[in-house]
Amino acid sequence: MFMSTISMAIAALVEMKRLKIAQEDGLVDIPNAIIPMGIWWLVPQYVLFGLSFVFAFIGLQEFFYDQVPNELRSIGISLSISISGMGSFLNSFLIYFLEKITGGEGQDSWFNDNLNKAHLDYFYWLLFGLNALGLVTYTHFASSYIYNRRGVL
Repeated sequence: MFMSTISMAIAALVEMKRLKIAQEDGLVDIPNAIIPMGIWWLVPQYVLFGLSFVFAFIGLQEFFYDQVPNELRSIGISLSISISGMGSFLNSFLIYFLEKITGGEGQDSWFNDNLNKAHLDYFYWLLFGLNALGLVTYTHFASSYIYNRRGVL
């Protein structure tokens, strides 16, 4: 979760830089303009996000396999996979509501069709905050969790 949180902060900073370059070069009102910025700016955030997803997915599977009673292991593993699907649904609802809230009364929403007028950086900062809150919550509950088999972990 820590890597995911850092990944969102990096994504927000890169998006802020991209918007600044678009504004300085006068490309804000040109929706199909190519921003003079290299693709390498995206590598750190995607590497961190990919690694965090891999670690989280493997950790969830190990947790559900090890901490669930033997009779319920298949259900535990299916729950670990379902969590990813639920996260996708929640993200879709979050985007839908943010579009409705930020795009009213003739304003440009955070998800404008013209990416040079959009504010994806705000969305990434929101995700950073939600990830940080989730990390604190996880740390609190993980520190008080009692494992079923202490010798294994």
